[in-house]
Amino acid sequence: MEKKMNSSAIKQKERLNVEGKMFIQAEANPDKHKNDAVIKMYFKPNQWDNKNRSVKDYPKEEIINQDLKAFISNIGQLEFFLTVDGENIIPDKPKGRSQPPPISFTSFMREEIEQSHLRPSTMKNHLSTLNILSIFKKNVAFKDINYNFLCEFERYLLKRRYHRNTIAKHMKHIKRYVNLAINKELFRLEKYPFRKYKIKYVESHRNYLTPDELYKLENLNLGKNKNLQRCLDMFLFSCYTGLRFSDITTITKENFLIIDDKLWLVYSSVKTDIHVRLPLSLLFEGKAIAIFNRYKNNLFNTSMDSNSNVNKQLLHICRKANIEKKVSFHTARHTNATLLLYNGANITTVQKLLGHKSVRTTEIYSKIMDLTLIRDLEKIY
Repeated sequence: MEKKMNSSAIKQKERLNVEGKMFIQAEANPDKHKNDAVIKMYFKPNQWDNKNRSVKDYPKEEIINQDLKAFISNIGQLEFFLTVDGENIIPDKPKGRSQPPPISFTSFMREEIEQSHLRPSTMKNHLSTLNILSIFKKNVAFKDINYNFLCEFERYLLKRRYHRNTIAKHMKHIKRYVNLAINKELFRLEKYPFRKYKIKYVESHRNYLTPDELYKLENLNLGKNKNLQRCLDMFLFSCYTGLRFSDITTITKENFLIIDDKLWLVYSSVKTDIHVRLPLSLLFEGKAIAIFNRYKNNLFNTSMDSNSNVNKQLLHICRKANIEKKVSFHTARHTNATLLLYNGANITTVQKLLGHKSVRTTEIYSKIMDLTLIRDLEKIY
């Protein structure tokens, strides 16, 4: 049954939500039935051009405006069709408030990311996938998502020298939103592409410092270069505690507590929200305490503006210490876990110290240090 458009509108609410964003809604009302077709969006007030009814100063704004323009153009025609997977869906009798599929998969993905409760770092990763997907194909429709499309996207990323595990991460994000679209009945389950397409991972090499290399850094003289010294101290503090970069840059003096006359570091991981308690005096001979005392009035949270800047400085520091291997800040966490296991710590204890949800995550460290085998054999012979 064909439906003619009697009215259409773009509405906005002046009242902002808890994130300081305003609600924008484009709707079409065929045959005076409300909300047969709706696009819902959230933007900050300075990101919406009310006069031109368009988005401004926003990532990928041209794609959003194209979607919006196409929607308005369609509802201005005599007949209104919603198309999913190449089939026309024209409701005969709307039942209450219905939500049709968005114009494209990328529009749906963007809306879900922006309205999610993901951590800022996780949201940034998901938006990164969306941006790369939009570069690969400007506007991905639901009907585009099939086995061949995923294979072509994988080849596209491989040609641009993305690491295999980075590609897997992007594919995992796409799979998440395909699953979500299925749950919301926007994508047909029988066309699920991840039945055939398998996400491919490779075992990554986890760099760590040996005790000799750690000793070199501990005794490295950087002269009066305060920035490099601060970067080195951050790295060593992570070697002694196992903190991630996101955690070490957010801890404050309030995270350091005196319990039974001993200094403890108590914090919740930014990545996993797991509560971690570290007895600093019992870890690596209490070396983290000396670094804390040096910076307790001005901790690391204001020292560096990004992880990448820290990694660049670490490469410079390692060259000065004659350490040839490629070192990043996360190497400190691997070093912490590996040396604890090498020195005889129980794997479940290391799991708790690192804040791992599962001991299976911790078990990867027990496989990467041959010195552990040497230590155990020396005890026997």
